[in-house]
Amino acid sequence: MRLSDDERQDALDVLTEHVRTGRLDVEEYGTRSAKVTAAKRVSDLLPLFDDLPSPRPSALLTTARPDSAPVPSGPAGSSALSRWALRSAVPIAVVLAIAVFILSRGRLILVFALPLAVLLITGWRRR
Repeated sequence: MRLSDDERQDALDVLTEHVRTGRLDVEEYGTRSAKVTAAKRVSDLLPLFDDLPSPRPSALLTTARPDSAPVPSGPAGSSALSRWALRSAVPIAVVLAIAVFILSRGRLILVFALPLAVLLITGWRRR
């Protein structure tokens, strides 16, 4: 569905609110607002607001998502928390594996090699 000028303005207002609350910095706001201004369809707005919690532009609330998935209704920042946990889990696991390897003088390398490999592979695929 094509966007109206009012829907574009509403999307810009929502981005401004996210800047005020500290979810976006000024540089990111500039990039996203330029994309909002150039957007022709509602589907052009979806990637600009996927990683942001409420509020959302009214154009996105009235249309179904193309993948038919419901809009996440978890607590604000839950996706940011899960991304942080994923990014920090891998380095922590690596450090722990190296420490155990050093302390056990290499005897437990097989115990940690497989879980570490699985963790690295699954962490890499999710990005």
